[in-house]
Amino acid sequence: MSNEAPQDAQTELAERPLSFAPGLLKGKVVVVSGGGSGIGRATAWMAVRLGASVVVCGRSEEKLLTVAEAMRERRLDGDFEVVDIRERARVEKAMQNIWDRHGRVDLLVNSAGGQFPQAAIDYSEKGWNTVINTNLNGTWHMMQQAALKWRETATGGSIVNVVVVPQGLHGVAHTCAARAGVIALSQSLSVEWAPLGIRVNCVAPGAIRTEGWTVYSEEARSKYPATNPLMRAGTPWEIAEAILFAGGPTGGFINGEVLTVDGGGQHWGEIWTTGKPEYYARATRLWDDSAR
Repeated sequence: MSNEAPQDAQTELAERPLSFAPGLLKGKVVVVSGGGSGIGRATAWMAVRLGASVVVCGRSEEKLLTVAEAMRERRLDGDFEVVDIRERARVEKAMQNIWDRHGRVDLLVNSAGGQFPQAAIDYSEKGWNTVINTNLNGTWHMMQQAALKWRETATGGSIVNVVVVPQGLHGVAHTCAARAGVIALSQSLSVEWAPLGIRVNCVAPGAIRTEGWTVYSEEARSKYPATNPLMRAGTPWEIAEAILFAGGPTGGFINGEVLTVDGGGQHWGEIWTTGKPEYYARATRLWDDSAR
């Protein structure tokens, strides 16, 4: 879990070494939902430092303004747009505003989302709908509005949707369901929208150390580094590298794919956001005892 003050985080992202060639995204416009924090913020910073004009989107004007102003202070082209992605009409207006100011969009990164750890059997109707509306419906609204503008302007573009690691993630069934929907949607649209010059891909992070860790218990977080064979949590910067690789010019022939970035955890580990139930912990202890 990060304890950095917001400005400290901006400084770190502004100075961290880049893996891509300078100017890789020069002349491009990159829109990042959920750009006020975590993976979205890291992606926005990497893109703007690679020469792109970047628009961070989200519900919190304060967070977005902090990111955009920190970019502008360094003479980088940072912009923001306040939008609730759950509301189609607001997304439509926001996308039009972005096009009016920047004249185009080349890459849309859907990083916005949210969930809370809880046993699925105890979900309320409101809790379930909130996660589905944000993670699935919100992502769709952003994708569709961008695609409509690309069709209207006959320009084409690229979309990268941030989903979740496809195996071994427990205690957040609502977001697993929503993100599985995003994956299926992305794979379908990668075919349907290809004639429009639109590529659609997904990046699936494993255990990543962000501010969002605060919704999970300290006990659960302490075990996250052991959920993959590299024995560490990932960083938002590492996910940003995967996003811009798949979505940028380096990924020009990548379409309809899910790039899993979890340190190999899907082949070996498991992530229990609510703590491992005794039912399964007992089986693990028996396995460990038999190996001695």
